[in-house]
Amino acid sequence: MPSAQQQPLTASEEAFVRELSRVMQELPRAVDADILREAELPLSEYTPLMHLSEAPDQAMRMSELAAACSLSLSGMTRVVTRLEKQGWVERTKSTQDGRGWNAALTELGLQRLERAWPAFLVSVRHHLVDHFADHDLPRLTAALRHVAATGAEPH
Repeated sequence: MPSAQQQPLTASEEAFVRELSRVMQELPRAVDADILREAELPLSEYTPLMHLSEAPDQAMRMSELAAACSLSLSGMTRVVTRLEKQGWVERTKSTQDGRGWNAALTELGLQRLERAWPAFLVSVRHHLVDHFADHDLPRLTAALRHVAATGAEPH
């Protein structure tokens, strides 16, 4: 007899998986289109600026920034190169081991993020947050945090 994990999905489980997959594809596209239109900043550039703004000293190791943005290190390097050309981020050698690189948010980068933030808020509220009651959000957040943590583990 197959284990519970090998059992076919129920109709409600299948519907949930399909809708979640659709949201995972469509939500970033919708938010990207909104902030690109309203603030002329793609989500791929907004996200690292946001993470850097929240980091201690507004700086992170490139590998940590890549992980926070769900990008490969090479993908993050390409994004940071674009941000550097705009003067929004500076890249420096790590003082911890001299091998790694850090990305640091510049004052110009912080200003750019602050200009785009209202468009991001409106978009995220419209496409996601407003669809849930306030009392649902802590449970949803905890469930998604758990899913993300177990998703990083081998099975």
